[in-house]
Amino acid sequence: MLFETLSRTGHEQVVFCHNADAGLKAIIAIHNTVLGPALGGTRMWNYASDEEALNDVLRLSRGMTYKAAVSGLNLGGGKAVIWGDPHKDKSEALFRAFGRFVNSLNGRYITAEDVGIDVNDMEYVLKETEFVTGVHQVHGGSGDPSPFTAFGTLQGLMAALNFKHGHEEVEKFSYAVQGVGHVGMEFVKLLRERGAKVFVTDINQKAVQRAVDEFGCEAVGLDEIYDVPADVFSPTALGGTINEKTLDRIKAQIICGAANNQLANDAIGDELHRRGVLYAPDYAVNAGGLMNVSLEIDGYNRERAMRMMRTIYYNLGRIFEISARDNMPTYKAADRMAEERIHTIGKVKLPHMGNSAPRFLGRMRAG
Repeated sequence: MLFETLSRTGHEQVVFCHNADAGLKAIIAIHNTVLGPALGGTRMWNYASDEEALNDVLRLSRGMTYKAAVSGLNLGGGKAVIWGDPHKDKSEALFRAFGRFVNSLNGRYITAEDVGIDVNDMEYVLKETEFVTGVHQVHGGSGDPSPFTAFGTLQGLMAALNFKHGHEEVEKFSYAVQGVGHVGMEFVKLLRERGAKVFVTDINQKAVQRAVDEFGCEAVGLDEIYDVPADVFSPTALGGTINEKTLDRIKAQIICGAANNQLANDAIGDELHRRGVLYAPDYAVNAGGLMNVSLEIDGYNRERAMRMMRTIYYNLGRIFEISARDNMPTYKAADRMAEERIHTIGKVKLPHMGNSAPRFLGRMRAG
């Protein structure tokens, strides 16, 4: 069944990583490397089963291929998951063991932070491999990518507002932000700096309270967020929250957030299009973090990273134009852009085999 699954999803390689002494159980999935080495974060999550972990890494790695392609980056798509509780199971040995597996792929996969992982964990990975991004600035890295993901999400939001309403005045609208983790909190901060009305919810009540106390947001319950009469619904937590049970409850005319895989299935995207709700495709919106860490390969420059974020605005504009011109859902328009680029470049390039290692100029390895 595994090879049938990979044939259906188009993955090039899946690596199962196990080190009993370190307590490591991880999966690295490389989806497509036609455009370049597969770059994607590592997620640490307490999965219910190995099947759940595999499904998650396959889904996320495919999304990274499309994110890199639609963003114009010379990168492929990959992802890794570590099975464990990020609050209890982290250790130096675990991350160094994982780093050795990453290193064994000789640059076909480059890792970074994702849910449950922070820059301190990446320090341990860096001890075993250079193929890691999002490392601390003292090592020549870019640090936490969350602020860049949030700023890129703001660019996507402004593109959506401009397409829907003819202007980018963020402060004239209200927002229901679902999730105030690292990225969500940064996004809330940007919205409030512009004077917008913001409703927030999260499973972490301390984070919700911080959003209320520091940024003046209004807190609502986890389930109540769908019923808030906001102009924009912003999923910034886990995926699949736009589904058959929630669709009719959402009042917003724009859906734009930083979460991956926001739509439960394609049929939801089709229905949003039919209803005239503007959906900003998630992987095009949340590409800021990937853009930022990708610059570490050739030598990180923060000013260049900030300039790159603006391309998200223009990419979303193109997606919306294609959607309107061809009367197709925006998620299909985004997929078309990504697939056309992969197909075109694929005529002149083969999958990346790790022979020409990335340069990582200015990088200092963790001792």
